[in-house]
Amino acid sequence: MFRRTIMAGAVALAAGFGMPAQAQAPTEIQFWHGLTQPLGGMLEQIAADFNASQNRYRIQATFRGSYPETMVAAIAAFRAGQAPGIVQMFEVGTGTMMAAGRAIKPLHELLAETNTRIDFQDYLPGVRGYYSLPDGRMMSMPFNSSTSVVFYNKDAFRRANLNPDVFPETWEGVEAAARALKASGHACPMTTAWPTWLMVEQFSAIHNIPLATQGNGMGGLNAELRINNPLLVRHFNNLVAWQREGLFRYGGRDGAADALFPNGECAMIFASSGLRARIMREAQFQWGVGMLPVYQGTTPINSIIGGASFWVMNRGPNAARSAEELQGIAQFFAWIARPEVAAKWHTDTGFLPVTRAAFERVRATGFYNQPANAGADVPIQQMLRGGGQMTENSMGIRLGGFVEIRTIIQEELERAFQGQQTGEQALANATTRGNVVLRNFERQNAAR
Repeated sequence: MFRRTIMAGAVALAAGFGMPAQAQAPTEIQFWHGLTQPLGGMLEQIAADFNASQNRYRIQATFRGSYPETMVAAIAAFRAGQAPGIVQMFEVGTGTMMAAGRAIKPLHELLAETNTRIDFQDYLPGVRGYYSLPDGRMMSMPFNSSTSVVFYNKDAFRRANLNPDVFPETWEGVEAAARALKASGHACPMTTAWPTWLMVEQFSAIHNIPLATQGNGMGGLNAELRINNPLLVRHFNNLVAWQREGLFRYGGRDGAADALFPNGECAMIFASSGLRARIMREAQFQWGVGMLPVYQGTTPINSIIGGASFWVMNRGPNAARSAEELQGIAQFFAWIARPEVAAKWHTDTGFLPVTRAAFERVRATGFYNQPANAGADVPIQQMLRGGGQMTENSMGIRLGGFVEIRTIIQEELERAFQGQQTGEQALANATTRGNVVLRNFERQNAAR
């Protein structure tokens, strides 16, 4: 009893002198992401650095599966009233997230309510425009923005008597290089990751042809697909023929083919610029980076962004975030917007430096001039092709249900690779099926 009395007195004395008996626990904020290793670990380190910079908030970053899996998990969690504070969503989910109503809290509202300022005018136009409303208000926080490029095996090029320092500018040149690589004994001259992003979406953008009406969906929910056009038909028929001849290997959906280049199996891969980090870690050969090719007679313009942005989610249909949680999310977003953070992410991973300040910070160090970093600026140069003047065909894509439409295109392309239909039939079927998705999405969301 005497000891209990002494301890109680000590606590009271501490309180009387304003000394806390126990430090207040930081506000924890769940952050779900869809990046595999090594990128996932790098992202989680950024969250850890933010946590170490202050003691008021703790961002708990966890991998929740691929981007589509993360989207499904986040929706299910929202319905159960347990959604994370932040969810990473890939760019083709933007239209769906914008129409998600109470599930999300728009970024411009978050920043206004928390009195947080982020200079979005410093963000690259192609990045800023993808995640904003027509009036410029930001809906989500850009972060790991990428574009797609070509990585090629310089050692394999040398064995095929090809110039290892120059990648072909046209698809005709790529086909000739693939034939030379095959003749030299390379079993897989070329492949692609993210087949629809590379061979439909990026292809359409740099050739300045529409993927869909209404400015690829930017102008309204009543958009219709336009992928069944002569140039894409030509390209799909070529892909099918090249697969049959052994010049091209279909490596699977989404990022399934990523491993086929760093392990040396395929000599060329069309992939995200963000694959650079893995190639640097795993490849045991000399490699280079090239811009996406076009068919002869085409003047290429800018590619579009890929990657993902960060969305703020409400807890559930009837559960909003606390003011303290929202303040913590806003402070974390301000942290990742810092030039030093964005610059390091760019140099470590190959993703774009999303702000001009980050790009200038990296360029001032001489990073791009170092032999080990050759080609690191190719994604930026490609984003600025055509003088950096985007058209409605190269601004990006904002189609509702586009994740499902991507799956449909991949299904039809796979049937063509299996000999069940031509490339032209694949595009015709994908157009018909995809427009059904668009009309269903329009009916479900037109009244919102």
